[in-house]
Amino acid sequence: MTTTEPRWLALLRRAAAASSIGQLAKRLGYSRTTLSLVLAGKYPGNTRHVARKALALLDSLHCPWLQQDIRQEDCRAVALARAPTHHPSKLAHWRACQHCPHRPEGESHDPNHAA
Repeated sequence: MTTTEPRWLALLRRAAAASSIGQLAKRLGYSRTTLSLVLAGKYPGNTRHVARKALALLDSLHCPWLQQDIRQEDCRAVALARAPTHHPSKLAHWRACQHCPHRPEGESHDPNHAA
């Protein structure tokens, strides 16, 4: 039986590896001990709140077009969608996404985009 790790936990592991458990715990507003127990799968309490904070903090990126942080899921939805030719401002956003450094991996619906 294979189990897939929840996205929030994978994001926590990646962020902890990129800095430290202590620094990440401080960013999340938890103690190093709490975060260490969560990462080890030994936290005795419910991890729902940790998961929510992790996703809010780690599952976002700065959108150069919107000039604000957005969820990666929302970025992906716009960048990999078909061109919204019915709406000029949405089309301009979509076009900017096709050349954005944060553009997620996936099939492009832009016939001029070289993947």
